[in-house]
Amino acid sequence: MLQSRDGLRTLSGRRVIIVGAGPGGLATALLLARAGLHVTVFDKDEQVGGRTKTVAAPGGYRFDIGPTFFLYPQILADIFASCGERLEDHVRLERLDPQYHLVFEEGGEIRATADMERLEAEVARIAPDDARNVRRFFADNRVKLKFFKPVLEQAFHTLRSMASPAMLTALPHLHPGRSVDGDLKRYFADPRVRLAFAFQTKYLGMSPFRCPSLFTILSFLEYEHGVYHPVGGCGAVSEAMAGLARRMGVDIRLGQSVDRVTFAGKRANGVVAGSEHLHADAVVINGDFAKVIQDLVPQTHRPRWRDAKIAKARLSCSTFMMYLGLEGRMPERLGHHTILLAKDYARNIREITDGILPMDPSLYVQHAGYTDGGMAPPGHTALYVLVPVPNLKAGIDWGETRAHYRALVLERLKLLGLDDLESRIRYERIVDPTQWRDDFTVHEGATFNLAHDLMQMLYFRPHNRFGPGLYLVGGGTHPGSGLPVIYEGARITARLLLEELAGARVPAAAVGMPETAPLTARGEAS
Repeated sequence: MLQSRDGLRTLSGRRVIIVGAGPGGLATALLLARAGLHVTVFDKDEQVGGRTKTVAAPGGYRFDIGPTFFLYPQILADIFASCGERLEDHVRLERLDPQYHLVFEEGGEIRATADMERLEAEVARIAPDDARNVRRFFADNRVKLKFFKPVLEQAFHTLRSMASPAMLTALPHLHPGRSVDGDLKRYFADPRVRLAFAFQTKYLGMSPFRCPSLFTILSFLEYEHGVYHPVGGCGAVSEAMAGLARRMGVDIRLGQSVDRVTFAGKRANGVVAGSEHLHADAVVINGDFAKVIQDLVPQTHRPRWRDAKIAKARLSCSTFMMYLGLEGRMPERLGHHTILLAKDYARNIREITDGILPMDPSLYVQHAGYTDGGMAPPGHTALYVLVPVPNLKAGIDWGETRAHYRALVLERLKLLGLDDLESRIRYERIVDPTQWRDDFTVHEGATFNLAHDLMQMLYFRPHNRFGPGLYLVGGGTHPGSGLPVIYEGARITARLLLEELAGARVPAAAVGMPETAPLTARGEAS
């Protein structure tokens, strides 16, 4: 058995290299360091966090680059606890109420809140009959999450894992033949109400009309466990993880790119970074899967994911981003998170899926200063605007389109009462799909990684154990995208890696899982 501070034998002398200091890479580094391994993390950027970072801009503005809120902090809290620390001693998380403000261009609005009486009243304002089914929706999804959580905690690197006890127990509750919208029709007749509990599929870059019905648990998680703002931005979480990792002896090397993974026979045995060849007992890759795996690993060492298969993989949508530093404050009506949902949302989603640039897009606005005064100087506002758009496979000429689409988005923001933005802009940065590809190494600019359809999930997604001595972590591997899911993936990856090096099963506590976790990382009954 592997042992560490809790009475288990350490793996002292073993070395692991992690490529990428995103949330998955940092969480894996914490768990491996906790088990006694020597861990070195490389990242080409000068700042940890990958896309989960907060950047300072001229004029004193601060912006989250990617994720702007925090869900289900319990998984990360468990990881910190396994390292002898409390998450709340490192990061201040403010629970938001309302969680966000939904504005329907078709008419009506909902201020989403976890207070069930208030939420029912909000729904009743636009669909009185649907309000009666709100609690039933939550009760059913509480059961669905209970049965699916063990599936999320197991690895799927063997085909027989698809028939694990947890999977067989969960199947009757998952209804794989239904879409999210189709499942919601059992509760809500009004399309706007269904959309209020379905737009979260955009976190996966998916359409609620195609996304498997399992993912109704996304909106349930928000209401059951809260939507949080990390004070200082989501990058504060990444910085806290990196700070703890360094105190635990992890060597984090920023501004250093890895050129390739090296192999001895079939086994990964290190990396080449510039003129340096570093040897390791295992290598973990944390990055956009479809891009980084092609750059770092030759096809001979990825027979199930050769270039031709990656080229045919279904990808998520991309996003058109605007980071605006504005003089003056926002109207009181604009809360921390606001989502404008297009009048014809189904057409909007269909256009994105079909590679057509929407001319009446939905959009999301974060006004972090509503909660956190440190995101902009006094009397100013840092505004984050996200518009889902097709990825680069659509062939859109963003050099030609960029200025026009910027003007269109500013015009759409007027529907939220933001009428005079242009004259107030003191800082502006735009990131379109080409910049997601070129500046952030995102394959085809697909911001949310591989699509989460049924044939790209579980066993059919790139495996956490990618090959002998080679592991993956991040949104492109199992369980998928989204911060809490990526942290869960880090626990799976770390557990598989430790088991390989130790040659024995590893207790759940070694990777911050409750001892009651029903499955080992191998997908077998405990």
